[in-house]
Amino acid sequence: MYEGPVQDLIDELGRLPGIGPKSAQRIAFHLLAADPADIGRLQDALQRVREGVVFCEVCGNVAEQSICRICADPRRDPKLVCVVEEPKDVLAIERTREYRGRYHVLGGALDPLSGVGPDQLRIRELLNRIGTDEITEIILATDPNTEGEATATYLVRLLRDFPGLAVTRLASGLPMGGDLEFADELTLGRALTGRRAV
Repeated sequence: MYEGPVQDLIDELGRLPGIGPKSAQRIAFHLLAADPADIGRLQDALQRVREGVVFCEVCGNVAEQSICRICADPRRDPKLVCVVEEPKDVLAIERTREYRGRYHVLGGALDPLSGVGPDQLRIRELLNRIGTDEITEIILATDPNTEGEATATYLVRLLRDFPGLAVTRLASGLPMGGDLEFADELTLGRALTGRRAV
């Protein structure tokens, strides 16, 4: 344990996701030794994020304006909406360069044990979009974990009554370059269930 502001910095850095105690300590001591100009740029970037980032009024993605660049892009297919949990998931799908539709960011996943129910997510906004826009397909791209599956199941029950709306789920299965012997039972079972003709 260190004293005063150094320990406070280590504690605050350790609260960030993916940063353990040793990483927090390394970052803190790096910042102590850093040039004051570097610290100033970091402070400015944090301030700009806090003050300048908003969430898109349409999809809920992070944006600089009230409408994000994806929703404002006329080349995007407005009839196709991919539902994701977090803004970072939008970036993951965009990196594939395979998807040309729009998005809807829920802001998390159903997790009753943590107090996250349907009212804490942007589900109502999704239903409003379907009711007003000419959406023909919803792609559920929630995480393949317990919370993501529960969220996808809940959304399927809500969306199946919309006439003319196709509800699909991202395929899941074996990663490229992987070995069958190292695949867990759930992943292998999904790969078998989701098999397709070749």
